[in-house]
This record gives sequence, structure tokens and C-alpha cells, in this order.
Amino acid sequence: MGVAVLVGWGPIACGPAGQKPGHGTLALQTEQPAPDDGPSTYVLLRLSERRLYLMDGISRGSVESFPIAIGRQGHDTPTGRFHVEEMVEHPDYDKIDPNDRSRVLKRIPPGPENPLGERWMTFAHGDGWTVGIHGTPQPQLLGQAVSGGCIRMRNADVIRVYDRVHLGTTVIVEP
Repeated sequence: MGVAVLVGWGPIACGPAGQKPGHGTLALQTEQPAPDDGPSTYVLLRLSERRLYLMDGISRGSVESFPIAIGRQGHDTPTGRFHVEEMVEHPDYDKIDPNDRSRVLKRIPPGPENPLGERWMTFAHGDGWTVGIHGTPQPQLLGQAVSGGCIRMRNADVIRVYDRVHLGTTVIVEP
């Protein structure tokens, strides 16, 4: 087991900053998703509906549904089947210089100005990019394609989802 810290920067990027002691709570992550121990809750994102559904794996029915914001044109939210890879409570956020990706312009601590809100859940990443589900201090933007690829939710809603999922939970993203 190891600790995963992903800093979002790149064509699709909205991940948390590297966590420091006393700043945020990072869940442990294994290199492999949690084993599938049968039907359980999973996340279904329907981008065209701008909705996140918490699904019951037994009945295949929706348990709860929430409005979301998605990736804007050119920073589209990736579609496919993924798994929750990382979970962070009260994340820090590093604003990266777009001209020098090694340079942090500003670290934003947890609080009302943090663009990641109260929770962060990574579900996809690649070379230089990270995508996740997170809260937002701007709930008026929900229902729109405005993010850098991530899924934005009301803080109260992302906390409800965070409390229902775990590392390895399946995330299905449909167009």
C-alpha cells in the first residue's frame, strides 16, 4: 500500500495540491482497485443530462441524483469506465502557471475560496492530467460545461457522495 498524491495540471486538470501534514485528509490507495465483492453502490455520470447518479448495484436503480457541471469544450470530461483512485477531505489546491507547469502561482487552502470545495475524488488520470469529482464554491455554474474536465457539485452533495463511495468504487461516465 502507498499514499497517492496527484497534483492536477495539464490539458485536463483540477486535482488537489500535494497534501501537507495538517492540510486535508488523504485516503490510502492501493495500486489496484478494491476487489469486486459483488454488487454495490456505483457512480453513473450522464454528461448530456449534467447529472450524477448514485446507483444501487443490486437493483441497478438510482439511489440519489445530483446536478453537476462538466468539462468545457476542449477540456471535455473523459467517458468510459473508471474507479475512484483517491479521496481527499478538505483539499488544498495549487494554481499552476499555464506557461511554466512546474511553477505554483498560488496555493489555496481549504475554505470558501478553494475551487475544489469540501471533497475530492480522483477517478481518471494520465500523463500530466487528473480528473475527479469535487465540490465548488460556485454552485450557480452547475448544469453547465465550465470545468477543466472535472465534475463539480454542490459541497453538500459531494459530501453525500463521498460518504457513500470508497476507493475502488466504479465510476461510469456516459456522453
